Amino acid sequence: MIVFLSKLLPIFLYPLGLACVLLVAVLLSKRSPRWQRIGVILALVLLWLGGNHWVASGLARSLEWRYLPMENLPKSEVIVVLGGGTQPKSQPRPIVEINGAGDRLFYAASLYHQELADHLLLSGGKIPWYSNGTSTEASPAEEMAVLLEMLGVPPTAIWLEPDSLNTYENAVNSQRILHEKGIESIILVTSAIHMPRSVKLFEAQGLNVTPAPVDYYVTQEDWTGSLPQQIMRIFPSAGNLALTTRALKEYFGILFYNLRGWT
Repeated sequence: MIVFLSKLLPIFLYPLGLACVLLVAVLLSKRSPRWQRIGVILALVLLWLGGNHWVASGLARSLEWRYLPMENLPKSEVIVVLGGGTQPKSQPRPIVEINGAGDRLFYAASLYHQELADHLLLSGGKIPWYSNGTSTEASPAEEMAVLLEMLGVPPTAIWLEPDSLNTYENAVNSQRILHEKGIESIILVTSAIHMPRSVKLFEAQGLNVTPAPVDYYVTQEDWTGSLPQQIMRIFPSAGNLALTTRALKEYFGILFYNLRGWT
């Protein structure tokens, strides 16, 4: 139930969901036209701001740029890769596929081939009702293993943690496996926007974490630009709305985990 509510309730706090709530309230309201106009205006403002390049990029940048890539990562005992970068092998897909966060796998494979660690721990479980799939599909951890083997990582170098349903469980379950193997130092690979929350959770489990962020939404070029580009960025877009939602999801997650005492 906690997992379900943690996925459901934030929907109504994101710009799109909150704007829809306001519009429904306007339709059902019997108050004066003045209050109805205010509700419509607020909904439009939410959508405009949420879809604005500077709002979206500013929120994402405030998370992503907390951990910038190191020029020379130190060697560690294991590379931990968090799930979220794969799409299941489901008709008509012929194989397991990557999504926008699939850079995690390419980067993890690159770090392994640079001999920065001897093993990779892949962490990610499956929520059937949330992933639009069936209960018989593989977990994200198992999906990552399939793709990493395609990238030249031998099966003997891969450890699986296929049960976690959120980032907190990623940390707890991974620590349990690593503790049994006497491992305390890890290289942590996940999307840059997800790294601040992830680092806090893994460090709270007593692990020595070296962040290895990838999958940046905001680059230096995105942050600067010519005058025509700056003008165009004022207007809302679906991509910016999605990025704002992604950043708010992380901030809500950080707040929720802090309130639960998990970080």
